[in-house]
Amino acid sequence: MRELRIRTLAGIFALALVLSWAGARMWDALGTLPAVPVAAPIVLAVIATVLTATALSIRARLRAQRERRPGAKGVEPMMAARAVVLGQASALVAALAAGAYGGAGVYLLFGAMDVPARRDQAVYAGLSVLAGAAVVVAAVFLQRVCRLPEDDEEPPPPAAAAA
Repeated sequence: MRELRIRTLAGIFALALVLSWAGARMWDALGTLPAVPVAAPIVLAVIATVLTATALSIRARLRAQRERRPGAKGVEPMMAARAVVLGQASALVAALAAGAYGGAGVYLLFGAMDVPARRDQAVYAGLSVLAGAAVVVAAVFLQRVCRLPEDDEEPPPPAAAAA
């Protein structure tokens, strides 16, 4: 399984932010801009909490297993792989959602802060970006916890092709 890179997530965030900002400008010019849901930062924060709790649990179990504590519960490789996949998927979706809410928030911040409802929407968008960043941090932490230790041995050199 390949490791998810921060660069990839930052690129997704930036692209979503720019597209969302442009879309918000166009949508507001044509009609009413849709509201940022109040539940968006809450849901993202719950996902970040679940990922963090999973990472801490796996880390504690791996540490107990490494220290050979009596009664230590090991970590099944398939469970760790599923946790990493969940973390990577969550990070990708959170980067996209944070970029989308960030673009709408930037438009609201610079375009319409005089209306109280729009000010609230900008706050919800900002909280969604922060919660999305928390999901990304928790997912990267989970990925690092579940990483296999590097082999100490050098890989054997490839055999020379016989001519």
